[in-house]
Amino acid sequence: MDQTAAIPEPPGASTLRERLTVPVLAFGGILMAVMQTVVVPLLPDLPRLTGASAGTVSWMVTATLLSGAVLTPVLGRAGDMYGKRRVLMAALGLMTAGSVLCALTSDIAVLIAARTLSGAAAAVVPLSISILRDELPPARRGSAVALMSSTVGIGAALGLPLAAVIVQYANWHTMFWVTGALGATGVTLVWWAVRESPVREPGRFDVPGTIGLATGLVCLLLGVSQGGQWGWGSARVVGLFAAAVVVLALWSWQQLRTERPLVDLRLVGQPRVGLSHVAALLAGFAFYANTLVTAQLVQAPAATGYGLGLSIVATGLCLLPSGIVMLLLSPVSARISAARGPRITLALGAAVIAAGYAVRIADSRELWMIIAGATVVAIGTTLAYSALPTLILRAVPPEQTASANGVNVLMRTIGQAGSSAAVAAVLVHHTSPVDGAPVPTLHGYLLAFAMAGAVALVAAAAALRIPGDPAQNVTDGPDQARERTRGARDEALEGA
Repeated sequence: MDQTAAIPEPPGASTLRERLTVPVLAFGGILMAVMQTVVVPLLPDLPRLTGASAGTVSWMVTATLLSGAVLTPVLGRAGDMYGKRRVLMAALGLMTAGSVLCALTSDIAVLIAARTLSGAAAAVVPLSISILRDELPPARRGSAVALMSSTVGIGAALGLPLAAVIVQYANWHTMFWVTGALGATGVTLVWWAVRESPVREPGRFDVPGTIGLATGLVCLLLGVSQGGQWGWGSARVVGLFAAAVVVLALWSWQQLRTERPLVDLRLVGQPRVGLSHVAALLAGFAFYANTLVTAQLVQAPAATGYGLGLSIVATGLCLLPSGIVMLLLSPVSARISAARGPRITLALGAAVIAAGYAVRIADSRELWMIIAGATVVAIGTTLAYSALPTLILRAVPPEQTASANGVNVLMRTIGQAGSSAAVAAVLVHHTSPVDGAPVPTLHGYLLAFAMAGAVALVAAAAALRIPGDPAQNVTDGPDQARERTRGARDEALEGA
């Protein structure tokens, strides 16, 4: 007999843990976004600090992007099969280990390997959303999911000024000691406050599918992220793209013939799921340009005629209002989704993002207008990002929520990588010499804004194409939602 089961918890302990579930998971999501951002202020100084070239140092960002893209759907699937809380703690643990390694070394090879470990944190948000689906009552679920989705932007807005202050006033290793301590705190809080979800999908883990997806994604994202540096027409980049097409085609063939695939492509083929993924890719592209361009624009030297010459700390503070707005508006977005449906919230959010870029095009010289435009884009991002997981939760069986949301987050990541490459390409082709060095022109920045705004409008159109879904899907119990979704999937297969 298990004697520990007979020991009662202190009065109020269970209630306290239940109340802290959402804040603890949100803390993990914010920490994940902070971890992806903190290295940015270091990039200009890392060649001097590590003795490595600027191209080698850039792999500290690329490695995190690649590992996050690969591990997000993989860990999501593992969570559905082996326990979401268990896998969530593992992801946060890998992130913490990566921070500690960065704090202990100045060797660039070890730093890159450590940042690869930290990329596992990208799976925190989809795993947490799935836990919220399983554990919370319907009345609290919508607002909690919206908050969880917004943590990506909140953490990014908080991470840059935090890292800049630490880098400016302390040894750069201190920043990683701080994030390592925060990561350890996150693991402890999840262990204490979050219950393991009973919803599982039994079966054997799809190892061949994992290897195929990892290979295809690495080829694709490596080509996208390094295309500007290596040359878009170079043999390496063209070869990577060709390999990505071949590998992902073979992977898709394998997934359709596997009983328990890593990614259920038949489910992805449903318009409610597939179009949600398309909208996620487009929204990720549109959102990311705001962060990339704003930071460069306000730091441009005054000699350009438009730049403000701000420090990295001041730049981070310019983005802080965006994070605050995202935190405050996440409950509003949940109410809109409850009243009008998440696809309307998604379309509205994408339209607001486009409006924010219209503000940026109207005036990108005055600091208050720059902050206002960036904040409007953040408002639209809050609406769009909070609606995406709700769309997925309504469209897939409960035992596939972590993996499906993992794919949705992966699509956002691909969109962000594409945005980074596209913005860089635009700015490189629109430069003028300032003090002997090429600097992007204001026209280049405005073109980047126009491109991101146009993509946001396409995202809005894609959102409106998503079929309507009965509101009761999100409030039904697991059995009802599972049967409804399976029935819809069977009908789709029969029609095909």
